[in-house]
Amino acid sequence: MEDIVLRSRVLLVDDESLVRAGLRMILEGSASLEVVGEAANGHEAIAAVRKVSPDVVLMDIRMPVMDGLAATEHLLAEHPELKIIVLTTFDTDAFVLSALRRGASGFLLKDTRPAELVDAVVQVASGRIMLSPSVTKQLVAAVGTPADTERRAAAARKLERLTPRENEMAAAIAQGLSNAEIAENFYLSVSTVKTHIARILDKLAVDNRVQIAICVHTAKS
Repeated sequence: MEDIVLRSRVLLVDDESLVRAGLRMILEGSASLEVVGEAANGHEAIAAVRKVSPDVVLMDIRMPVMDGLAATEHLLAEHPELKIIVLTTFDTDAFVLSALRRGASGFLLKDTRPAELVDAVVQVASGRIMLSPSVTKQLVAAVGTPADTERRAAAARKLERLTPRENEMAAAIAQGLSNAEIAENFYLSVSTVKTHIARILDKLAVDNRVQIAICVHTAKS
């Protein structure tokens, strides 16, 4: 009897049909992923999620009718278990930051290499947060303006609640490391890392790893 390979179900949301076609071609080349639907705007995405129940949504930001930010907020309120990856170009940093604060599981550039795109979607489907190093730099710049002085100070105050080891782990999370990678770096078991992360979430009063990363980048910008 052959083993049944469970593939993660992916919904593509972008107002450009050529972009969706390219994403579909790339993702369907993976035995781990199945594209189960497409949508051209946030409003269509909400209807599509209800219809096809994807595991991951690849979400563009700038779209007509309803943009990706509004759609992300709506979808995660209705489907908190859903994983959403924001697609971005470098001119949408403020929107990306807002999407992450609302619980998106990561973000990618539209010029990401096909193999890296597939890997990112697979990783997010398995529960990992994907923070592209190049886009992380944009996040740092986005929160580094004088108008954000109080936000930086507030983030720094939150980080002061952490122990030195917890601060190191928060920094590792901000770099996009998985629990297994953090465990290897700190010579700890994965279960111990999970315990530390749970304490970090509680002390920072945040809900997910992305928000930990944002807090770290905000404080250090």
